[in-house]
Amino acid sequence: MKRLLPHWLLVLAVLCLAGCNTDDDPTDEILGVWTSRSQFEGLARNSAVSFTINGKAYVGLGTDGTNKFTDFWEYNPATNTWTQKADFPGAARYLAVGFSAAGKGYVGTGYDGVNRLKDFWEYDPATNTWARKADFGGSARYGAVALSINEKGYVGTGFDGNAKKDFWQYDPVTDAWTQKPSFGGNKRQGASAFTLNNHGYLLLGADNGAYQTDVWSYDPTTELWSQHKSLIADTDADYDYSGVPRANAASFVIGNHGFVAAGTNAGALSNCWEYDPDADTWTQKTAFAGATRTYPVGFGLGDRGYVGLGLSSTLRLDDFWELSPYEVNE
Repeated sequence: MKRLLPHWLLVLAVLCLAGCNTDDDPTDEILGVWTSRSQFEGLARNSAVSFTINGKAYVGLGTDGTNKFTDFWEYNPATNTWTQKADFPGAARYLAVGFSAAGKGYVGTGYDGVNRLKDFWEYDPATNTWARKADFGGSARYGAVALSINEKGYVGTGFDGNAKKDFWQYDPVTDAWTQKPSFGGNKRQGASAFTLNNHGYLLLGADNGAYQTDVWSYDPTTELWSQHKSLIADTDADYDYSGVPRANAASFVIGNHGFVAAGTNAGALSNCWEYDPDADTWTQKTAFAGATRTYPVGFGLGDRGYVGLGLSSTLRLDDFWELSPYEVNE
């Protein structure tokens, strides 16, 4: 025969459970609204490059799996339109890098389907012309990363037959490359990079088939690297960092925060994360609204981020999406 608790004990137990239960407590809302924007007007592709100059983005190169491209396009967010620009004059390629410095764009390295490349080219948006510049200072490679700090470009990591971890600075004034200290993490390819507070951040990527979780920043004043919180599952955190490690993702900057979206981690991804360099924390954003993909491009313009192109299974994509990072996704 079951014994029943007195009524007052039942009431007390319910009150205690209600007070101790955190499931009903308010939690941080996942913010961010993705909006479909004008489709890229070139052919669908993956492994393209992008850079931004004066509030506009420039996107080109890449592959559709058979063909390699040299076309380049300018995106104007104010009119949501694409305009074709002068073709890249070097060999058609994919898995190259691009950055901007002192009002001009720079594109180089990559793979033409047979050869790893190290040539570099400068694009002048004022004249819509390309000029050959000094070859990349390191070995010919693809799958590297690039960023710019204080009007100088930086290129590192990638694959030249072996994964790399070297880091090089390009000075547009002298048209010269200088090797800088390598970062302390593993060699890798398909990493992500962005610039915050005049520091370059290098993170994620793949090494020997393993997806990396470490985050490093480079200070060009001291030429020192600093390691930040690794992006691993943390049961004491508000977010599950296990969804962050990836390679071949889109990365971009909005304000003083970095963003990483899509990419691959044993399968194409759609989740999106925001990095706060002051707090050294990551926050989950609303998942990317397009198809899961790897090898997309990403760039930030004003208070918006953009992700597009890429490879979803065997399908090459030509869509573009805009992220408003702090809107409520209803």
